[in-house]
Amino acid sequence: MTLHEKQNTTGAHWLEQSIIVLKGVGEKMLERFAKRSLFTLNDLLFHLPVRYQDKTRVVPISTLRVGDSALVSGELIQCKTHTARRAVLTCEINDGSGVISLRFFHFNKQQASALTRALEQGKWLKCFGDIKRGRQSLEITHPEYRIIDQHQPIQLDETLTPIYPTTEGLSQLALRNAIQQVLQRLKQQIQQQAKVDEATVSKEHALVSDYLPLTIRQELQLPSLIDALLYLHSPPPDCPVFELIEGNDPYRQSLVFEELLAHQLTMKRAYQNQMQHYSYPLITSNKTEKLQYSAQFLKQLPFKLTKAQLRVIAEIETDVSQSHPMQRLVQGDVGSGKTAVAAMSALLAIENGFQVALMAPTELLAEQHRNNFQQWLQPLGLNVAWLSGKCKAKERREALESIADGSAQMIIGTHALFQTEVNFHQLGLVIIDEQHRFGVHQRLALLQKGKKEKGINQEMEQSNKQNEYDYYPHQLIMTATPIPRTLAMTAYADLDCSVIDELPPGRTPVETVVLGEQRRDDILQRVHQACLNGRQAYWVCTLIEESEILQCQAAEKTYELLQNQFPDLSIGLVHGRMKADEKLAVMHSFKQGEILLLVATTVIEVGVDVPNASLMIIENAERLCLSQLHQLRGRVGRGSQSSACVLMYGSPLSRNGKARLMTLRATNDGFEVARKDLALRGPGEVMGTRQTGLAEMKIADIIRDQDLIPEINTLAQRLINDYPETVDPIINRWIGQKMEYQNV
Repeated sequence: MTLHEKQNTTGAHWLEQSIIVLKGVGEKMLERFAKRSLFTLNDLLFHLPVRYQDKTRVVPISTLRVGDSALVSGELIQCKTHTARRAVLTCEINDGSGVISLRFFHFNKQQASALTRALEQGKWLKCFGDIKRGRQSLEITHPEYRIIDQHQPIQLDETLTPIYPTTEGLSQLALRNAIQQVLQRLKQQIQQQAKVDEATVSKEHALVSDYLPLTIRQELQLPSLIDALLYLHSPPPDCPVFELIEGNDPYRQSLVFEELLAHQLTMKRAYQNQMQHYSYPLITSNKTEKLQYSAQFLKQLPFKLTKAQLRVIAEIETDVSQSHPMQRLVQGDVGSGKTAVAAMSALLAIENGFQVALMAPTELLAEQHRNNFQQWLQPLGLNVAWLSGKCKAKERREALESIADGSAQMIIGTHALFQTEVNFHQLGLVIIDEQHRFGVHQRLALLQKGKKEKGINQEMEQSNKQNEYDYYPHQLIMTATPIPRTLAMTAYADLDCSVIDELPPGRTPVETVVLGEQRRDDILQRVHQACLNGRQAYWVCTLIEESEILQCQAAEKTYELLQNQFPDLSIGLVHGRMKADEKLAVMHSFKQGEILLLVATTVIEVGVDVPNASLMIIENAERLCLSQLHQLRGRVGRGSQSSACVLMYGSPLSRNGKARLMTLRATNDGFEVARKDLALRGPGEVMGTRQTGLAEMKIADIIRDQDLIPEINTLAQRLINDYPETVDPIINRWIGQKMEYQNV
């Protein structure tokens, strides 16, 4: 809805009116509110505080502590102006119990002079601000202040002062004034309803619609919606502020519960929508018979699939045998064998006459997939096409032709797969690797590529009663980043989830060592000796100032230094700015054992499989998040010999940096690593583009409130089954327009 449409919303319910009806809100102010997606009175009512200030009582100066936010009152006993390029004014006030300094700065000399005249010695002030430690005493920088009459009672607020999420040009005062007007109207509605028989008052026009059924609210012992809103916007002075901020107060819990419920309903609705689409079943033969390609593939593998892999493959077989699209997420820790599962899934489609597209987020990972699938599928007589942004014109033209005429059964590439000129012959399965690295637009574009309009394939549709519908490809999503269960239940409620929770036999845990930069010489000698003993090693140069160019330059410099220090070793270099064929050549030499030490950027984070590589050095490891470190560590320990990963850090080491490194040292469990990563970084960063909505919740916190998720998950399904009329209103209240891409 446009801003103009929002301005003219009048609706049946009084809360649907535009905020322009409020005093003090004109056209310019309306635009500022719109930046925070605040258009209606209802939007303001559900724009909830993130914290509170306590201006309901004066705190004795002697009891103040660093970190407090407090209201103090006292006599001005001293004011001094210090002039440099900018003037600084320092005052002291004494309330009889102690003295505190007030500091004002960042203004010119004329402003300082006016402030000095206003704050004369002997006057009394009341001040509010954050308490900090000064040079000689506690101090408040740029406090809110007012000159008062010491002989009159100090005017105090009746409730805690809410602090709202805001944006540039929209002050807390403007927000509070607007929200208080809405609250006042709500209170008037409550008073009017109390004066008349409830049956004669139109609920449609009167109070805030409480979409959660009363029976459920009573079962869960949640306060009413109106009580919760009034309490959170204007908490009484004696309320437990800490519990309120931490989300443990029952009033806040009531709204947290409903917001998480809205997200859960959104994802379940998306899942239902997917189930209403149609796909061609990929298993048409007798399930008791071994299918040709699958049997040959399993026979040629140099290893046996684990029980976990076989279980996940069986779940996929069940999905793709249905006439609606599979939407399955496969999670597996590094080295658990997701690629083999993807290959078996691809063969299910190919054996039934369909094409398969596998999309990877980076050139190097896509190239690794191409190598694996060519090695596996070409002996079966199947054609693997390759499409990336770096393909030469002739190679690209041939790939496009083989994709269009169906002679390429398996198509592997990067985001180039969903470009306009790519036309699939009969796409039956889409496999997306490391899905969180793609934007929702990219994944949606690839699915749309595989959409077949009704009547496209008459032969296959003759046996299908739903031939009047459009058809979509099945979708398999893979990630090597384990997702904690509660986050998966929230972020991926629109997907069926499988977990490969077993590593192939013979894999040994990687020993992780944390060493400071000052131990570099010792580390270099360890690497040198390991390579002389026939082992292979990675030396990883991490991101510098978020710049790929600087990262690659650092890798090149490290490569030169190591070459000079160890002229007796064969050393290779790979980074993201190299040409595709150059990277492939280096990786091939490393895999063949011709290169013993590989200097690389984080481009090798996923997809690289060199069983003989058993040592990894990660330089400046404190710069990386836990999931990246765990992914990099997973490049070693892929063979039967013992492996080690050295996390080398620079000083000073931050608290979070230390926590990350200690976590890696303590565990090889990907789910434990993911849980800690979630706690340190938050869901928005962990999940990537697809789930940014998780980081934008108004009042809920997916980490703090994760214990509520299982119960909310069950309740969401109950509402869908028993109270379907409540689903859309709850979703629209908390999520609204953010539902656009929930069907991806």
